Amino acid sequence: MRTLVLGIDSGTQSTKALVVDASNGRVVGMGAAAYDLLPGLPAGHKEQHPQTWVQATAKAVKAALKQAKARSSEVAAIGVSGQQHGFVPLDRQGEVIRPAKLWCDTSTAAECDEITDALGGAKATLRTLGNAVLPGFTAGKILWLKKHEPKNFARLATVLLPHDYLNWWLTGNAFMEYGDASGTALMDVRKRRWSDAALQAIDPDLAGKLPPLASSDQPAGTLTAAAAKALGLQAGIVVSAGGGDNMMGAIGTGNTRDGVVTASFGTSGTIYASSGKPITDPRGEIAAFCDSANRWLPLLCTMNVTVATEMVRHDFGLDHAAFEKAAAKAPPGSDGLLLLPYLEGERTPNVPDGTGVFFGARPATFTAPHFARAAMEGVTLGMNYGLRRLGELGVTATQVRATGGGAKSKLWRQIMADVFNAEVVTLQVAEGAAFGAALQALWCWRLSKGEKLAIHDLTDAFVKLNPRETARPNPKAVAVYQELQALQDSLSTALRPAFSQHRKLVTRS
Repeated sequence: MRTLVLGIDSGTQSTKALVVDASNGRVVGMGAAAYDLLPGLPAGHKEQHPQTWVQATAKAVKAALKQAKARSSEVAAIGVSGQQHGFVPLDRQGEVIRPAKLWCDTSTAAECDEITDALGGAKATLRTLGNAVLPGFTAGKILWLKKHEPKNFARLATVLLPHDYLNWWLTGNAFMEYGDASGTALMDVRKRRWSDAALQAIDPDLAGKLPPLASSDQPAGTLTAAAAKALGLQAGIVVSAGGGDNMMGAIGTGNTRDGVVTASFGTSGTIYASSGKPITDPRGEIAAFCDSANRWLPLLCTMNVTVATEMVRHDFGLDHAAFEKAAAKAPPGSDGLLLLPYLEGERTPNVPDGTGVFFGARPATFTAPHFARAAMEGVTLGMNYGLRRLGELGVTATQVRATGGGAKSKLWRQIMADVFNAEVVTLQVAEGAAFGAALQALWCWRLSKGEKLAIHDLTDAFVKLNPRETARPNPKAVAVYQELQALQDSLSTALRPAFSQHRKLVTRS
């Protein structure tokens, strides 16, 4: 009989599930369920109801098990990856108080400033936490609830992150592991413990509402009878600690040793590296996260990647193949058409009031090919802003492992190689976060059996590259993008006062 593990990735737009053979790491079944954000919210507010994730998880898991022709007795462990930073508030009965505010919610800038001031300012905050308090992170969302919905805050008994909520549904346990918890801006990432100063800045009783922190190789618990029935599995199987999507993506792309860099091109964009020690940024632009394998994960995040390309694709009425074909007709640099891709605000650099700007529009560039390529280039240059900062902190990238929807495009992979000036490779299992969740579940299960192994023992054996999809930098294009990068950086700095003025105008209207 086979031994199988399940990896679940609960994202912003969909939940995916993979069934993985524990003996060889081969994916034998997959399923997915799509959903959307709650409609009709004010600008900057991005929310979902956690019950949506539960329903999607059940649907995706059943589809994956069906494709794998798996018997319930074959599944030994489950791991959950989830979108980071979301705030799931539970009352004393374990009921969700209100929809979760998500990572892409930028409505909490004032609350983040208030917490930062309480901690003694930006530099003192970095010394205390290792991270800046940014609107994407969880801390500001908790203070937002206290200030804007005091009746709901009065009911708050437990603070969970999205993947924690799914673990809670699966096991009945409130639990946080180091990786995802490090993205709350409530934690001293160097010491892997909650920061009393940050908690006090929000509410004196907040400490009692946070779950205990635990090592990432520990189980969150075991599957309850109710959850087992909903998923078509057997009760009592191991549920691993899980982690944030970036932490699970690191495992799923083999990013568990020094020297590997992963770039995820999804709704948002992330670039991160594995490190044996904490790497903190004095400027606060690089997140000093922990990973979900008991190491650290310096990370940059941009909020706009396929958000931008999909907008352009829809506006020109193109399917994905036609979009790439159109973009290929424009030269590197798009004849000077440049996208500043702050369509949803921005996190790296920290421009929460930002908007999208197409610079260099003129009759010669007002074409579908130019706008399509400029969208690809603009978001990649935006990510490269952070990659260069990682380099300044000592994290070098000679090879970038690309994952997410953008990595499926041959043209986009070449743009990545030229912008990053590094070799770009892809993985045989494209769903890095779900695969990482499955590998972490396998790790946890084997440890529970008394085996002694490191997570890199599994990733070295099971994470495979796609050599045919490797892209290498073209020196001529590299030179073009270096000039374009300098222009994008200059525009970003120059327009920030205008972005703030624009936000006030939009708010008044």
